[in-house]
Amino acid sequence: MNINFELTPKDLLGKCNNLWTYSSHKIKSMHAGLQGKKGSPVVTVNGVYEPRSWTDWTQGFQYGSELFQFDATGDSFFLNIAIDNIKNQMTSHVSHFGVHDHGFNNLSTYGNLLRLLNEGKVDKNDWLKNYCQLALKLSASVQAQRWTHLPDGGFIYSFNGPHSLFVDTIRTIRILVVGRMLGHESSSENDVHINLLERACLHGLATAKYSIFYGEGRDEYDEWGRTAHEAIFNTNDGNFRSPSTQQGYSGYSTWTRGLSWAMLGFAEQLEFLQSVGQLAELEDIGGKDLIMETYLKAAKATCDFYIKNTAKDGIPYWDTGAPGLSNLNDWQNENSQPFNKYEPVDSSAAAIGAQGLLRLGNYLKDIDKENSKRYISAGLTVANTLFDKPFLSSDTGHQGLLLHTIYHRPNGWDHIPEGSKIPNGEACMWGDYHARELAYYIQGMATESYYYTFYKDII
Repeated sequence: MNINFELTPKDLLGKCNNLWTYSSHKIKSMHAGLQGKKGSPVVTVNGVYEPRSWTDWTQGFQYGSELFQFDATGDSFFLNIAIDNIKNQMTSHVSHFGVHDHGFNNLSTYGNLLRLLNEGKVDKNDWLKNYCQLALKLSASVQAQRWTHLPDGGFIYSFNGPHSLFVDTIRTIRILVVGRMLGHESSSENDVHINLLERACLHGLATAKYSIFYGEGRDEYDEWGRTAHEAIFNTNDGNFRSPSTQQGYSGYSTWTRGLSWAMLGFAEQLEFLQSVGQLAELEDIGGKDLIMETYLKAAKATCDFYIKNTAKDGIPYWDTGAPGLSNLNDWQNENSQPFNKYEPVDSSAAAIGAQGLLRLGNYLKDIDKENSKRYISAGLTVANTLFDKPFLSSDTGHQGLLLHTIYHRPNGWDHIPEGSKIPNGEACMWGDYHARELAYYIQGMATESYYYTFYKDII
């Protein structure tokens, strides 16, 4: 990536304002088109979001986007539809024992709505506040039950089963942190109490150990900051067996959206731990200082890998080992090419990763000024590219906001337009949500009036 060190958050305010203008039309169109239909919107096909019943991890991004649109513009239309949708559609997500995605679905909706209530941006409503608090507590407890014990800790296992640790889940453990902040404690068999914050931190430590590589000779493909989408364990004895992937090219290459989840997830956990005291409840698992040291190493490694293994303009291809990249000569030193003939880019990974770079940079401001500047400038470089053509869609006939995203390349789940050999030109629900979240975050940085975090104003 060619980092633009001259960019400031204020330089992006005009592009952020454009984003909210385009976003308004797209949310209204999607809301009208999906009414009365069952299932969650996942990706667009020819510019239209269609609900799919086989995946349930994206519903919260739809309604969370409505809340961000209200927060950014003050237009109560989006608040009203968000509240109605959350009440009518999100309860099943709170009680969903079969997924590792609670932090995506429920924190994007109940969490953001509770924040708006506590900030006074939504009229005082004790029932609605209690409703959100209860949903978050229960969601945290349900998520915590998906637990695989390891000799040195444990992790929240993926929908593949108890043997499977997904790198994605490093961002969804936010729901456990919020549950603990709200004073909730989960219970298991024989009334064994589960400390939600401890479990979140154990999951983070397992992810840092098994899903992130540090160039320390772990295998022949070990490189500083490389990530594995999935880590496989022997559940009989808890031993790690191998890296793997579901949506990437190989367990020994890096699926870039998984990389971005790690970048953002570790940076957010660092911010949270920095904001609280020593937390005696974490002493049994090494203590806060050791946890933060581990998280910082993982955050730096993944952010460094992103910077090194991304196109010149800051947009990654969907996997760093994708075989077609060999046909794109010197792709790391050229701007990304979403309309090439060989391998698709993934702008959704860029939207997530940009926020990770910015948060790590802000975390390091008083600790490491040189790297702080580097990460913040890199994040702004990515956002500056994303919030412009050909990635940000101004087409009111297209329901997607952020174009050229990828869901599942190996399974062929992404639409390939006529005349093209690769997917391009379409959007996904998580990409649109994270573009909005990124714009909201940058606007707060630019005005120095508000620093958005997942835990701010939750209690």
